[in-house]
Amino acid sequence: MRLYTYFRSSAAYRVRIALGLKQLDWQAVPVHLVQDGGQHHSEAYKAINPAGLVPAFEDNGAVLTQSLAIIEYLDETYPTVSLLPGDAVARAHIRALAQSIACDLHPINNLRILKHLEHSLGLDAEQRKVWYLHWIQVGLEAFEQQLAVHNQPGDFCYGNSPTLADICLVPQVYNANRFGYSVDHLPRIAKAIQACAQLPAFIQAEPANQIDAN
Repeated sequence: MRLYTYFRSSAAYRVRIALGLKQLDWQAVPVHLVQDGGQHHSEAYKAINPAGLVPAFEDNGAVLTQSLAIIEYLDETYPTVSLLPGDAVARAHIRALAQSIACDLHPINNLRILKHLEHSLGLDAEQRKVWYLHWIQVGLEAFEQQLAVHNQPGDFCYGNSPTLADICLVPQVYNANRFGYSVDHLPRIAKAIQACAQLPAFIQAEPANQIDAN
């Protein structure tokens, strides 16, 4: 198994957590999103992932892209630890939580969007931060409300064990913290983050613990 990853990529971070929860052996292949003009733009990397995004994942000769697709592949192929537990309704709730971050929140706040705001629209660092903080607040407050509606027992987003929802939440909160946004006023999110922070899979996946961290 090979994961093409960047230490601060939220999407790659998700896959690292999933690999850790399933206790799988894998090799990190760093793809730096800043150095050399962005190594993900190289022809060599685009031969692996034509979209020029991280992560990409190789397993048994297959090359997969898109973090949620990779994680669901892992869940189907290595099912000992389920990341989508419960009945069909529970799994739909968990997917909805995950997608509210991976599809609604993260795409408008990721690195290429922030760079576009700078280079194409002329926003300075403070204006980009205002953009980021607005959308992170909207997205995470909505996530907190979803957790309240589901009202599941346990320390994690949906029950007593981490699921795909936690896998998406933790990297997003990491990025929010980098921009100075605290989730202390969001008690259900804060509780899930604290529970995840105790688990080796989440600790090992942290950006600071990656071989390309700098």
